[in-house]
Amino acid sequence: MILNDEVIIVTGGSGLVGKELVADLKRKGAKVINADINVETNLQAGTIQMDITNDQSVQAGIDQILTKYGQIDGLVNNAYPRTKDWGTKFENIDPESWRINVDMQLNSYFVCCQKVLKIMAAQNKGSIVNIASIYGIVGNDFTLYEEYGGTSPAAYSAIKGGLINFTRYLASYYGHKGIRVNCLSPGGIFDHQHPSFVSRYEAKVPMRRLGNPDDIAPVVSFLLSSEAKYITGQNIVVDGGWTII
Repeated sequence: MILNDEVIIVTGGSGLVGKELVADLKRKGAKVINADINVETNLQAGTIQMDITNDQSVQAGIDQILTKYGQIDGLVNNAYPRTKDWGTKFENIDPESWRINVDMQLNSYFVCCQKVLKIMAAQNKGSIVNIASIYGIVGNDFTLYEEYGGTSPAAYSAIKGGLINFTRYLASYYGHKGIRVNCLSPGGIFDHQHPSFVSRYEAKVPMRRLGNPDDIAPVVSFLLSSEAKYITGQNIVVDGGWTII
């Protein structure tokens, strides 16, 4: 029970990875709040409706959590809002779509961090984990998509790369307050992708498989816990070895 009674918010806790993040944190003893746009607010059940792209929604949710628990010990920025044209090939991206997606993802993470860090700074303790990606640290392998004409969103790489260095900034800025801020960069997670993508990805990655949510969640729980008490500003890569070759 390495997170015994720690109050931890997980944004996007109803998604593929988010569900496992919530479940693993609960197994480790945390009081977990799934802050997701697709749930109803029921703090007894550990849910709060929150739209991270709306500053007022974020503030209202945090206020309710603080009122109930009196503290916020951890935050996992995991939500993944995006426009309907997400995944358009680079040459066809509408500049306004690019701007909106950067705002929805990177700028929303900034808002969530800023509001929670005010509370953590007053407590002189806390831990944040930002979910980034291997495509925030290495270039994209577009051969994965050749057979079926897919692509990887251009804004994704820009957002995740920016998030990784923003994490370092926050870790440096708040370290003297006893607050730790880290990143976790998953490799590809199996989600019933095109068979060609799956076979090409698995042929390249040293461990010969895509990741699963339960490969990611325990690392997040560790980073939030006191077992990681001297780890901050790091980007932990969980990718089966993709980025080592």
